[in-house]
Amino acid sequence: MREMNLKGLDLNLLPILQVLLQERHVSRAAEQLEMSQPAVSRALARLRRELGDPLLVRTSRGFDLSSRAQEIQTQLSPLLQQLTDLVQSPVFDPATDTSLIRLTGLDLELAIYFPRLVKHLRRLVPGLRLETVRQEEDSFSMLDRDEVHFSLSGLQPASAENSLHRRVIDTMPLLCVMAENHPLATQPLTPVSYAAAAHGLVSITGRGPGSMDKVLAQLGLTRQVMLRLSSFMSVADFCEDTDLVFTLPQRLAERVVRNRRLCLRELPDTLQPSPVSFYLYWHSRHHHDPKMLWIREQFFAALEHP
Repeated sequence: MREMNLKGLDLNLLPILQVLLQERHVSRAAEQLEMSQPAVSRALARLRRELGDPLLVRTSRGFDLSSRAQEIQTQLSPLLQQLTDLVQSPVFDPATDTSLIRLTGLDLELAIYFPRLVKHLRRLVPGLRLETVRQEEDSFSMLDRDEVHFSLSGLQPASAENSLHRRVIDTMPLLCVMAENHPLATQPLTPVSYAAAAHGLVSITGRGPGSMDKVLAQLGLTRQVMLRLSSFMSVADFCEDTDLVFTLPQRLAERVVRNRRLCLRELPDTLQPSPVSFYLYWHSRHHHDPKMLWIREQFFAALEHP
């Protein structure tokens, strides 16, 4: 048996072969394919060489299929359908989808932004399932390992940066959170009085100084961080009955003080760093997935029209 070299086979010849075997006539095949007769004849000649078989054999009634061509014909249609399905862009139907979408982020970030997405998607895709996954120190590694589809984060990736995509969710200034009876609640807030206060810090990574420490250093000032927390959700409990001051992104600060004996103070202009941005991150492996693209679009639609 002649061994066939698949590397040399032009897959574009297979649809031509399918029509040739159906019509058993070069001219009729050319008409159906909307090709010239010489082009179809050349394609047939190539197929005969590659397959090592005449395929169409002349009889008293015209052309008929060789034994090999009959075998090929029974397998060719399903093969072409499989090839079409393989290269065709996948279709996403929100009405019937029951996928599980996993998302990670810090507790307060999720509490602020995620409910809007859930509400929006429940109206559009009742079968779609959503799951929040506890965030590790580095949510970007979770994306890289395909443990989650999306990450809500205000951090910058330290690794796998080239394989990640992101889009801005929100941008905001920083605000000070303190007890209602804190001295700075009513006194002027200056760089010096801010630096002299006792501070609390929410540290996601547990490493390095906070952004405010860098701002203060540029002014020749330092502050004392008396408490480090790993979660925003407990800020109110530690702040309400102590003299600690927390400096948080505006949207998070407003959520922390809700229904608590706390107040918000704006930072002096000289202390206000660049606005803080929160991003939706996803991995390159899902960047062109129609389902993930649709979900990303719905996420931002939900934020724009809560």
